[in-house]
Amino acid sequence: MKNIYIARQPIYNRNLKVVGYELLFRSFDSDNSGSFDGDQATTEVILNAFMEFGLDELVGGGLAFINLTRGFIIEQYPLPMLENRVVLEVLEDIKIDDELVKSLEYLSERGYKIALDDVVEPKDVAPLLDLADIVKIDIMGMSPDRIKACVAALKGHKTRLLAEKIETHKEFELCRELGFHYFQGFFFSKPNVVQGRKIPEARFALLRLLSKLQSPAIEFRDMEDIIRQDVSLSYKLLRLINSSYYARPRKINSIRQALTLLGMRQIKDWVSLLSLSTIEDKPRELMVTAMVRARMSETLSNSAGVKNAEAGFTVGLFSVLDALLDLPLNEVLSNLPLAGDVTKALVSHEGKLGTILQNVIDYEHGEWGSISIVGLKPDKVRDAYFESVTWANAVAGVL
Repeated sequence: MKNIYIARQPIYNRNLKVVGYELLFRSFDSDNSGSFDGDQATTEVILNAFMEFGLDELVGGGLAFINLTRGFIIEQYPLPMLENRVVLEVLEDIKIDDELVKSLEYLSERGYKIALDDVVEPKDVAPLLDLADIVKIDIMGMSPDRIKACVAALKGHKTRLLAEKIETHKEFELCRELGFHYFQGFFFSKPNVVQGRKIPEARFALLRLLSKLQSPAIEFRDMEDIIRQDVSLSYKLLRLINSSYYARPRKINSIRQALTLLGMRQIKDWVSLLSLSTIEDKPRELMVTAMVRARMSETLSNSAGVKNAEAGFTVGLFSVLDALLDLPLNEVLSNLPLAGDVTKALVSHEGKLGTILQNVIDYEHGEWGSISIVGLKPDKVRDAYFESVTWANAVAGVL
């Protein structure tokens, strides 16, 4: 029995707008979980991305970056007809010869964009530079001078530059200054903490609101008052819970009715989500990541029979609080009256909720070998991810 994992990693432009996603793939067999064939892997990811899951669900209106093996390029296996939506990545370990060049020329003539993956030395891919639309420079472990040298070596070619494996905001700023066009990595989900910088009052106001929402002493009337005092929040909440995605049999017309029908816990989650979505100086994708983690953590917590499984939503949502607020996570959490198991899950990924969160992050990063949720089969984890992506896209659309 084969189980297929597909994850996506965002690719940004210079303004931190998502232009597409690299689709990552891994196949797990019940008898040999670590083995897979490269050509088969490419075929599987294409078939699943375009047929089973749907390209729009995975990449929205952006580009889909898909890794190709030499065999897949040379043999010219069937590719999807949406040439203007697909970037074909040539893996770094592919042997470059006339046969490969001719095959890539054919694909380029058909309208596909060609990207060279994990380039660390431009001269190693010199025969392909005039064919490439994008060169992905692997900056991990590179010094600033080495990155500058790579950029200089590629001047004179019409290719666009993508800096990949960016881990910090400092690396992002350096690459942007050097003229890179696109950026890929996990820097966006980490805080940009600058010593001595004054934290905006709006950040503290948001923390105060979250603290009120998470207080164990909060009551029905308190919650209603918090929401009703903010006209924009009230409007967004009613719009969200009445959206076509939820297809409720009858319209919810008031905050009180919403609290009565949905309950304090769910409304608390929605208000926390809506409040965090008001942060404007962060890439939209960070909020999408928060929503995917929240939904997936809650779904897997329920499936695994975790006690207090509904707290999984809070754990997933708050896992990006440090990046959203540009504050150390310990400092953020010290201002929130969270339950002990939630705090431990967020700080050190301890307990069942912490294990779930770690697995969700591992899936997001494509580190599938680390995923081990007791009692759950791989297809359950995969399905939870795709359902969460679909849900997050729908909610983001409403917002």
